[in-house]
Parts: sequence; C-alpha cells; structure tokens
Amino acid sequence: MQLNLEHPDHEFFLRAADGESALVNERRLSASFVLAPSQLVEHWPVREVKSMAPQDLDAVLALEPEVVLLGSGATQVFPPAAVLAHCLRAGVGLETMTNAAAARTFNVLAGEGRRVVAAF
Repeated sequence: MQLNLEHPDHEFFLRAADGESALVNERRLSASFVLAPSQLVEHWPVREVKSMAPQDLDAVLALEPEVVLLGSGATQVFPPAAVLAHCLRAGVGLETMTNAAAARTFNVLAGEGRRVVAAF
C-alpha cells in the first residue's frame, strides 16, 4: 500500500508498508523495527508476533508510548496473552493489525501529536 505524504512535523514517518517491507522516510526496511515519531530502532529481534514474549516489548515500552501499534505482516496475527497483559500492566494500549493498517494508523496518531510507537 502506498501512502501519501502530508509534510509531517515529526522526524520519522511511514511512506509505505506491506507484509514484506516498510518505507520509513526514504529508507526501505525489511527486518523488524520499532518506530516512534522521533526515533527509529532498527533490528528489533522479534520475527513472529505469535512467538513474542513479554520482554520483547522492552525496547517498545522504553519509548514511553500511550499506545503501541503492532504490525503483524500481511495478515493480522495476535501475540500471546502474556504480551497483551504486559502492556496492560504498564498502562499502555496495544493494538495488533496488518503492517499497512499499522502504518496508516501510526501516521494519523503521530500527526495528532500522540505518543504512539509502532513495532513491525
């Protein structure tokens, strides 16, 4: 899915995302990463959402989000219940969606000035 750029006022934005890769600013990323409006964390070690453990969220929660968008690839795949519980205990919302949906949602929430972090 191709996204249209609307001159964001934050440092990082998603220009495109699908089940194989994402275009962050002008960089194509094909490995797992974590993105906040002001920070990009490359080489996030998670490879499959269904195999996540609570500690996999440490790098995500360190960015102090109010909501986490978990991009699960081309299809929606939910993480184990322990991962969801870990976010709830931290007082952070976790929404799982396809990469394309996570990219669109990230851009909208970041444009609104929300403390959003997306993990793909």
